[in-house]
Amino acid sequence: MSLHLFGAILTPEGVAANNRGESDGNITTLQKLLWKGQVHTTVSSEAIRWAIRYLWQKKNIPVNRVWDDAQEDFAWNDTVRAVWNPEYEEKGVLASYIDDDVMGFMIAEGAKVDASDVEEEAEVGKKTVNKSKKKSKGTCTKRRGVLEISRAISLSPFAGDISFNAKSGVKGKTSLYGTEMHATRFQYGFSLTPERLHVTKRVFDTLDAIVSLGEVAGNHSRFLYDFAPDSVIYRITEDPAPRLLYVFELERSGEIRVPDLLRRIEAGDVAPAELFVGGPVAKTLEKYGASGMNVFSGVKEANTALKKALGNVLDIEATDL
Repeated sequence: MSLHLFGAILTPEGVAANNRGESDGNITTLQKLLWKGQVHTTVSSEAIRWAIRYLWQKKNIPVNRVWDDAQEDFAWNDTVRAVWNPEYEEKGVLASYIDDDVMGFMIAEGAKVDASDVEEEAEVGKKTVNKSKKKSKGTCTKRRGVLEISRAISLSPFAGDISFNAKSGVKGKTSLYGTEMHATRFQYGFSLTPERLHVTKRVFDTLDAIVSLGEVAGNHSRFLYDFAPDSVIYRITEDPAPRLLYVFELERSGEIRVPDLLRRIEAGDVAPAELFVGGPVAKTLEKYGASGMNVFSGVKEANTALKKALGNVLDIEATDL
């Protein structure tokens, strides 16, 4: 069976504002959803993927979709991608780009229409019949992303905090505007099957990006919110179901707990030996009786141990880490 890697990520507490650059009247809004009967703020998985790709770019890891800060737009290294072929890796094309391999892509082209595609009418005796030629079809070249990321959801409900500001421009005219703010943590999860990658060791570059993620909000970001994990829970398993998405809960006391994960461990649905836990949540799990896990005080330490374990299982040399 295939080996799957799942992760549950919890960010530090911070003040989120204007994560999409959108507004409602003169109020710059946060994206929101209804979660467990209350309004929570959220950050899209696309924004997290954007930040991961941009981090690879800044680390000089070749990416196909390159962000140009000056033009505020993407430039493509390879716009053709006619075929996804592992042999292209040897030629330095296609599979040489980590974002195409890890995140996938899709290029859809419409059908080319010409005069021969138009239906024709012809008279046969006293009847008029349609003579239609087979129309050309559009094409779609795609690769499904190996890395799947869930939407990030705030740990606490949104209370509706707004800051109001005034800006003076032309003499005698004042512009009033406001910004929604939310002091909270965000949690999200990811899934990745390393064996589906054409270059398996790219799982390590992906883990390094997640554990070192900075600001997340795409090119609309005008606020600093640390998206690097405060706590992580990784799971290496042959079980195709994650069983640890959105497990973090905030108690009234301010304590971070994971009651659903503890329940699944006690029920035998998740084996403790499959888990690599880093950050404050590790002490919480131990406090409530969970044992047999791979526990680390920091998220980077947990990430290093996880990569070594994956290297052993996937038979990747230590020099490749």
